[in-house]
Amino acid sequence: MVTETTIQVSPRLPDDAIFNETIEAGDYFVHEIFQGQTVRIVDLRGNQAVDTLFYNAHNYSDRYSAQDTIREQNNIYLTTGTKLISTNRNVMLTIVADTCGQHDTLGGACSAESNMIRYAIHTHSMHACRQSFLKGALAWSKETGQELGKRDLTANVNFFMNVPVTSEGKLTFEDGVSDAGKYVELRAEMDVLMVISNCPQLNNPCNAYNPTPAQVLVWDAK
Repeated sequence: MVTETTIQVSPRLPDDAIFNETIEAGDYFVHEIFQGQTVRIVDLRGNQAVDTLFYNAHNYSDRYSAQDTIREQNNIYLTTGTKLISTNRNVMLTIVADTCGQHDTLGGACSAESNMIRYAIHTHSMHACRQSFLKGALAWSKETGQELGKRDLTANVNFFMNVPVTSEGKLTFEDGVSDAGKYVELRAEMDVLMVISNCPQLNNPCNAYNPTPAQVLVWDAK
């Protein structure tokens, strides 16, 4: 299994974006990205994990598959050129630019339960990505009438998050490899629903113990 990374700067200008929004630390974000559009996720202040779920916008049971993506790319990390594969073997998005160079798809999303087990019982009350994902899913369902709920919260991408795999096959959460202004861009190969939890984690270094805002920009296909 290879772990190469590829840095690629984008030619797209923020002033040309049709959509631009800042996601506050710990908040959720839900948005449809249409086929041919490009979405950029920006780590505004550096070392901020941005947990992200992707769904087929017309069939939520067809969603991002970490297993299929890893197998097809023969790479446990995501970087420029990576094709994100769905559970129905569809190519959902392609990473077309990346100034960070490495993104995790093994570590999953933090939850109240995992925080308590990993760290201490008092962390159970802390906000976590599973809660943000669920809030976003339920808000989207209420807004659109399309059912998206707890059982739809599956494998996610952790953009900008550094999760090395040890020689024993264990995962470790380490200081991020991103910096302020680093970004990743993805071109939608189909209509996609994107659900983000801008990670609120305070107990490991994935956010430098200080969650910060992220930014999302979208460009139309040329």
